[in-house]
Amino acid sequence: MLICAFARSDPGRVRERNEDSHHQGRTLFAVADGLGGHSAGEVASATAVRVLARLDGTHPASVEAAREELVAAFEEANRVVHDDAELDPAQTGMATTLTAALLAGEQLVIAHVGDSRAYLLRAGEPLRQLTSDQTVVAEMVRQGRLTRDQAASHPYRSVLTTAIGLERELEVELPPPLPLRSGDQVLLCSDGLTEPVGEDAIAELLATSVDGDDACQALVDAANAAGGPDNVTVVLVRTAAGDLTT
Repeated sequence: MLICAFARSDPGRVRERNEDSHHQGRTLFAVADGLGGHSAGEVASATAVRVLARLDGTHPASVEAAREELVAAFEEANRVVHDDAELDPAQTGMATTLTAALLAGEQLVIAHVGDSRAYLLRAGEPLRQLTSDQTVVAEMVRQGRLTRDQAASHPYRSVLTTAIGLERELEVELPPPLPLRSGDQVLLCSDGLTEPVGEDAIAELLATSVDGDDACQALVDAANAAGGPDNVTVVLVRTAAGDLTT
């Protein structure tokens, strides 16, 4: 199967600095959205992605091996970000979301912490969110205390319950592995996209953009047209029939 990856990152229309980081590799794809004062968020996201990027180009023998490698990399990133924050007062409290996908044969293994997201768009099917938002409001929705419509405008909708670097211990979400089909589109993105742009609009832009670079730019443009309230980063993985990985 042919795997092609595309990416775009933009500071948006409100923020002075882009604190998102991403990796657009051959077998490893990732998005991180940093948080913290001054430049600390930028440091946290870049550190997490740098640690994770060591997996790029590897070929895990199985889905289980890929999961173990991802969890180990997430845990290492968590230790490094947490320890760096403790050593440098200017970086106290820094943390980052981290959503990543690693190829294992013709399956995509996903690991996730925070509220960046992974989506699947498959021919003939609606856009499907593969990850769960780890936020206070998302947890309230899962408990039935809020509706999705109420959550969309809740003032605490971006308050995370966990992130890379917040605590010494980390629980990594591992969604079911995704067997890839020709024509699949897997989107990793920061909430700078999903806050201002609805899922129907995201699906339409992915479905109507023939070129992957154009699709990424169209998503960023849509976020900025809606006010660009945050940094926006997208990594798009597209599959096609073939026997090469690029």
